[in-house]
Order: sequence, then structure tokens, then C-alpha cells
Amino acid sequence: MAATIRFRTAVAGAVTVGLLGAAAVTATAAPASGTTGPEPAVQKTNTVTADRHDVRQWEQFRLHGKVTGIKAGTAVLLQQKQRGTWKTLPGQSVVNRSLDYTMRVKLGLKGVNQIRTVVAGQPSNVVTVTVR
Repeated sequence: MAATIRFRTAVAGAVTVGLLGAAAVTATAAPASGTTGPEPAVQKTNTVTADRHDVRQWEQFRLHGKVTGIKAGTAVLLQQKQRGTWKTLPGQSVVNRSLDYTMRVKLGLKGVNQIRTVVAGQPSNVVTVTVR
């Protein structure tokens, strides 16, 4: 009879350790899965520079831009300020996998022209080009 009591105690102890071990695994696994929330958003930026700031009418120049927080393959639009509002000009480019882009531009309006690019709704800084 003493052997039976010892055996029952050992089995009960093993079951208790098994339950505590399962609870410990569950307790340690729960916070790890609960802490994975959304990653902080990367701020979108779009900067552009012109290779020339003084051109003749319909003479080609290039815009070089760099973006962050925007995926490669995203369309780049060119805008020109006309009578106080930004007008989208025909033609576009795409962001490459180095997260930069290049556009060839020809302007026909003589005088000081303000231009910028827009990528994924993010406008760039304004570049001033004088057309003679």
C-alpha cells in the first residue's frame, strides 16, 4: 500500500509539473506575440534639384530627385506654378530601386518658372528655372 501511495503522489506531481510547464510556456509566449504592433511609419520626403537654372525656350534640362518612405516604381509627376496654382504637366517618371529619379524637362513659358515634383502625394521643394 505504501508503494501505491508513493506512485500516486509521483504521478500527481508529474501532472502538476506538466501543467505548470505548459502554463509557463503559454505565459512567456503570450507577451511576445502581443508586443508585435505596427512598426513606426517612415516619414515621406521628396527633394529635387535642377541641373541648370537658366535655359532657352524649349531647351532641355534635367531634374534629379531623391525620396524616402516611398516605394520603388511609384510615379513621379511634374508640376508648374501658373497664375498662382500648381498645374500638372504632361510626362512622368518613376522612382527607381535606389529611391531616386531623373526627369528631362522642356519649358515654353518665358520668364521665371517655379516647378516641383509630386511623388505619392508628397510635393518636393520648389525649383526656380528662368526661361529666356
